[in-house]
Amino acid sequence: MAVSGGARVAGLVLAAGGGRRFGMPKALAPYRGGLLVQHAILALADCAPTIVVLGAGAERVPPLPATVVHNEVWTTGMGSSLRLGLAALDGTGADAVVVLPVDTPGVTAAAVARLAAHAAPDALARATYAGVPGHPVLIGRAHWAGVAELAVGDTGARPYLAGHPVVDVPCGDVADGADADRPEDLD
Repeated sequence: MAVSGGARVAGLVLAAGGGRRFGMPKALAPYRGGLLVQHAILALADCAPTIVVLGAGAERVPPLPATVVHNEVWTTGMGSSLRLGLAALDGTGADAVVVLPVDTPGVTAAAVARLAAHAAPDALARATYAGVPGHPVLIGRAHWAGVAELAVGDTGARPYLAGHPVVDVPCGDVADGADADRPEDLD
């Protein structure tokens, strides 16, 4: 996706976890006639390239219209998936990336577009819902190394964002940022 100013925006779906509380890998959860991972890719449809990081159950995920990266160490937590996804974007020419966890089915393409409108190599932005920070998150290329350095265990970009100015982008009128922690959350 190119936005005003010419910034190129990539998409990154984090979908490697085993879904302990969910009872199965969330990437494989049925949702609206497909899989939750396919729904996440649709929300990022205007981003290019789109990277999907898979881990648990990856062999059961059908071919996806995205570049798939397999996280061999997915059990170490989301941080390793974020690092792998950011590394996969090297050499793509993307100026920024919209990061979307697979378990946020209420995030829409409209919310992604609002975040993408802030894209620049030095940008940091996040969706908010009723003033509460949520997903997706936009990370400019200049921040990728810093985010990757602090993304360990089950920690993603939050520690990095806490130490830097971040643009909050209200998205509650076009999306729902709630996590799906249990299958009934998908209803």
